[in-house]
Amino acid sequence: MLKYFYLVLLSVGLFGTELNANTTRVTKLAKGFTGNPGMAFYKISGDAQLSAMVGQFLRSCGWFKVVAPGTKSTYTMKGAVQHGFLNLTVYNESGVVWFRVSERMVNRRQVAARAVDKVLNKIFKIPGICNSAVLFCAQTSRKVKNIYSCGIEGAKGKVKRLTAYRTLCVEPEWFPNGKSIIYTRYATGATDIVQTQLGRKVMSRVIASYPGTNAGAAISPNGKYMAFIASKGRMVDLYVKAVGSRARRQLTADTAVEATPCWSPGGGKLCFVSNRVTGRPRLWIVSANGGTPQRIQTLGSEAVAPTWSKDGIIAYAARMGKDYTIALVDPSGKTSSRVLVKAAGSWESPSWAPDGRQIVCTRTYQGRSMLYVIDSWTGKMRLLLKGTTNFTMPNWSNVMK
Repeated sequence: MLKYFYLVLLSVGLFGTELNANTTRVTKLAKGFTGNPGMAFYKISGDAQLSAMVGQFLRSCGWFKVVAPGTKSTYTMKGAVQHGFLNLTVYNESGVVWFRVSERMVNRRQVAARAVDKVLNKIFKIPGICNSAVLFCAQTSRKVKNIYSCGIEGAKGKVKRLTAYRTLCVEPEWFPNGKSIIYTRYATGATDIVQTQLGRKVMSRVIASYPGTNAGAAISPNGKYMAFIASKGRMVDLYVKAVGSRARRQLTADTAVEATPCWSPGGGKLCFVSNRVTGRPRLWIVSANGGTPQRIQTLGSEAVAPTWSKDGIIAYAARMGKDYTIALVDPSGKTSSRVLVKAAGSWESPSWAPDGRQIVCTRTYQGRSMLYVIDSWTGKMRLLLKGTTNFTMPNWSNVMK
């Protein structure tokens, strides 16, 4: 079922590893990544609940193989809560102190997430992943879907409901600063794009409500511009507008149907889905200022739902037979396209984590849609969230400030 591509049509009535305990990062060799460095984690003294949270983040972040205390490993972590601070010490393989990190005690979960992110930054030079969150849609009743969020630990953390409408709210995406979200909200005979400001006082506003369809919104990396799909009559095209402006720039103008744009890391280009030329949904790239779209060579009979990593790799859902799988493509052509998932079910809606390594997506299997995290280096998968209803269309935030 082409739910990504035909959402718009329905709206308008159309049819290797190098490791050294004294160096700072894991190197992924061209032949493939073989495994994460070991982390022997000792319980944090002074706060058992916080200790459990730190351990959970170490296991969920996807960058360590957490082993029992006393086990020979690349790294060892010990810690204590003292004088209102969480203090962590990381030792190298020889048992020598390598570095320390500290976080002021406020909210336990936030303290644990930030502390482990500091460890990730020290060792691997990445911004982190623990203090981030995943948006997703959950079907709360017939013809009603709302937006929720969860942390990287999934059901072991806290799941939050962010909207409460009696209609369909779909295609959620984070603003780059993590302080608000956008999504498509169905109204009578049309769709709107809504921004909801999060925090103590939740506020919402419509930021695109042109006649007809308004869908597939994506915010530029600097947070100033929005790419989206809109319809004029029976024409469905790609547009860009400033977030706070009514004026919009049309980037495509033909009889093809466009859908689900995403921004390049630098914000100068857009990847989107279109059925132009071939009559089937494929991936295309166009300048954010307009121009002639260029097709990307992808796998499968169809390619939908692109997401562009900070490292320049596009993940997408490729149709293989009756189901979809997650595939990767380098639009620069430096590496070949490859299938990431070879497991049963239909794998859709990929979204990159801020570490540029993990991908969250939907897996539909045996009639139920769940959220999974895939390691793009190893192909390993872990269940993030499942429940009594269907979870779809996830979107991963940046690391929260």
